[in-house]
Parts: sequence; C-alpha cells; structure tokens
Amino acid sequence: MIKIIDCGSQLTQNIARRVRELGVFSEIVPFNSSLEEIINRDVEGVILSGGQFSVYDEGSPLYDHRVLSSGKPVLGICYGHQSIAHILGGNVAPTDSREYGETSVTIESESPLFTDIPKTEFRVWMSHGDIVHKEPSGFEVLARSANGHIAAMQKGNIFSVQFHPEVDHTEYGRQVLSNFLNICKATRNWNPEKDYERIVGETREKVKGRVGIGGISGGVDSSAVSVLVKNIAGENYAPIFIDNGLLRLNEAEEVRKSLEQFNLNIRYVDASERFVSRLRGVTNPDAKRSIIGHEFIAAFEEEAEKIDGASYLVQGTLYPDVIESVPIYGSSSKIKRHHNVGGLPEKISLEIVEPFRNMFKDEVRKIAEHKLGMPKEIVWRHPFPGPGLAVRIVGSDVTPEKLAIVRNADAIFLQELRDRGLYYKIDQAFAGLLNSHSTGVMGDAASYEGIIGLRAVVTDDFMTADWYGFEKEDMTAVSNRIINEVKGVNRVFYDQSQKPPATIEWE
Repeated sequence: MIKIIDCGSQLTQNIARRVRELGVFSEIVPFNSSLEEIINRDVEGVILSGGQFSVYDEGSPLYDHRVLSSGKPVLGICYGHQSIAHILGGNVAPTDSREYGETSVTIESESPLFTDIPKTEFRVWMSHGDIVHKEPSGFEVLARSANGHIAAMQKGNIFSVQFHPEVDHTEYGRQVLSNFLNICKATRNWNPEKDYERIVGETREKVKGRVGIGGISGGVDSSAVSVLVKNIAGENYAPIFIDNGLLRLNEAEEVRKSLEQFNLNIRYVDASERFVSRLRGVTNPDAKRSIIGHEFIAAFEEEAEKIDGASYLVQGTLYPDVIESVPIYGSSSKIKRHHNVGGLPEKISLEIVEPFRNMFKDEVRKIAEHKLGMPKEIVWRHPFPGPGLAVRIVGSDVTPEKLAIVRNADAIFLQELRDRGLYYKIDQAFAGLLNSHSTGVMGDAASYEGIIGLRAVVTDDFMTADWYGFEKEDMTAVSNRIINEVKGVNRVFYDQSQKPPATIEWE
C-alpha cells in the first residue's frame, strides 16, 4: 500500500488514481495525521502531494517530519518537493520566472526514478511560484527545468520532483510513478473489480432488512449504484428519477429506455415547475446549486414518505466529487457544490448511502461493464452535472426561454457528435448559454441575440482535461446548425481551455 499525504492539492486524488492504475492500492491521509496513522506495517511508501501553499505561509500544511526518517521510500511532488527541501535544511524561495503549465525538464544525473525514460529532456506540467533555490545537504540534483530550476532531487530513498507526474500533460509521468513503486517494492495486486465484493458486502450490511430510495439520473454513477443496490435489496429499494426541468432534451425518456432491461421499477417524478420557479431571478451559481440541492433532497424526502419505512437515500457520489466539493482536511480549495456532495441540508431524515464514494469514474465503469453487465450507452454516457442546465445558463437566471435555447443547442451538438462518430472519442461535451448578446446579420437584417459556448474535452480522470481538436468542417456544421435552428442565437464560441487552470463546467 502507498500512503498519500494530502497537502492541499486538487490533484491528490489523481495521484491516488494513477497509483491504483499501476496496480498498487493507495490511501489518502490528511497532512496532520499522526505518524502512526501514516506509517504502519502495510505501508510500502509515501507520496507527499502538491498544494497551493508556500512552505512559508502561516498554517501551511506541514506533515510530521519523522515521515522523512521513517525508512520508507518517500516521493515529494510540487509542494511536497519544496517541503522536503524546507524541512531538511535547503532553501525555498519565490521566483520571478514562475512555471505554470507545460515546460520541459532535462535529466542531469542517473536515478532509479528515471529508469526506462528514453530521453534526457522531456515535457512536463508544472504549477508553482516558489522554487527549491538550494537543495538540502547530501541531496543530488537529478533534473532541472528549462529555466534552470531544480526539477528533481534525491538522497537515499527520498525523492522529489517539482513537476506533476500524475497528470496526462507530463510525458513519462506514469513511468516516473511506476519507477517509484518499484523503489518501494510495492505489491501490485490492486484491481477495482476485485474490490466489488467488498463494496457489495459493506452495502449489504448497511441496507439489510431496510427500505430505501435512490436518486437516478441516467449517468453511469447513479445508474450503476442503483443496479448494485437493487441486486442487493430487491423490492426494498426504489430508485427515483426527479425531472427537475433542467435536463437535456428528451432525457427522461432516454433514461427510461436505457434502463428498462434492469427491471429497476423507477419512479418518475415531474418536479420541473417546482425547480424552475425557485430559480427565477437567481444568478449566483452557488445559490443555484444550493437551491437545487435542497429541492432535490426535499423532493426525495416527499417521495420517501410515500414509501413505507424508507430510511436511506442512495447516491452515486465519486471520489472526485468529494474532493472538488468540500475542503479536504481544511486545506484544499472548494471548486464545486453539487446536490449529492456539497448541497445537502444540515439535517436530513434519510441516511446517505454512497457505495462508490471512494472510487474513480473509470473504476465504476469497469464494475458497471464487467460486474453489472451494463451497456455501452450507459457506461460511456457523457457526465451531466447535478444542477443540470441551470449551471449552463452562465451568469444569468434560469427561465423557460433560456432553458429552451441551451437545451436545443446542446441536443444539436451531441447529435452531430454521434452522427460524425465523435461522441465516444470525447469524454464530455455540452453547450452553454453565455450571459451576453451580440450583433449579427440574419436575413439581411440586423439582429441582437444570444451567444452559445461549446465545450468538448478529452480526459481519463476528469481531474485534468484537454479541449478536443475538431476538424474545421465538423465545427462549422455544428455552429451553422445551432445558429440556423435555435431561435435567439446568432453566434457560437468554442472553449479551448485546459483543466486546470479552467474547470470543465463554467459555473
């Protein structure tokens, strides 16, 4: 097992996921954990995560220093790299030549950390304003960045890198992590499908003999968790689909058809007027999320009252939902608040059951496909945010007219992706209505109408993502159809931002 000390990075979960991908079980612990919580007989190595702090900040997340003298191999990443230097007597300082995004590093010394990396110079992704200005006594500099900064160093079984090997943008990043696991002599026997039996056992214990309800949206997370719990609880489990009026075009009917084969007996509740009316005049995205979260829970509780003895609510919450929704251990920044992770009321009459809370989407997909027998159109369906189209009406309140615009534009976009064989090459795609208007010429007359933004990303973890590079003819066809067919739109933009620094959604 590898313990990962969270020093406040949104990418901590990505480190854990990469290590699991490489066949080694990983567990995240807060930076303020005791040495006994971090180091035990099952731990084969320790990774120190990045973070948005400087080692000189008051209250910066510094872990128990004895981790570095525990005898376990240690790998520091970004802030972890700087913290090792700071604790062991090196010098960390701000720099005017900050490195954010893609850069390169050059290997200067041989090290087992760089085994089987075929080039001495390779592309990496960085995000830092401080640098290790001087390495601690006894450390060897292994690599430097294009700006000449220390990019990697080593002393004995303590290694550190300034770059992020856990992100897709870093060339040979997986190899660096794999090399560290070899240094740790880590046992490579982790398989998420094998963990399925543990999940089933724990869920069976929680729901045994009880009646419960579950939220289902049609996405892989909520669909898989509903099939899982239905298999365990049978008729004692009632999945509920709440139509909040914020769904994609024909979504309720598509979900109904795609899940018919699993005999889930889904209860469909039309609450669209309830949600849309509560959102009138609300422009703040966090306020939208809060309202939607509370209304979801209220709607579920009302449905639960119709089901004799209902005592728990099943949700398809995943690990990335958790880390991006609440400050983990008081250090990570909060990015989003969806109804299933950050929007719950303080008091709720139903116990929340989240079997996949500690899993990543790719792990859930493997379980859905190989253990639950779910079809491709569900397993690989593009994610849809809990607040739905409300957060794709950007910077503006939600009205039926705006919902129609964004819903129809989104449907055209997704239909074109399917027709052109692009849907499964892209991991998430959607249209949003921007809070502005533009002048145009339509039918030889001036127009002043809305602007649609399009977003399409490729990713395998949803913690980092790159925009998809469309061929000109594909994007032209999408843009022309939206402008020609969606009343109230005369301009289409395409978002070419990576995550980070951007997020996948706009609000």
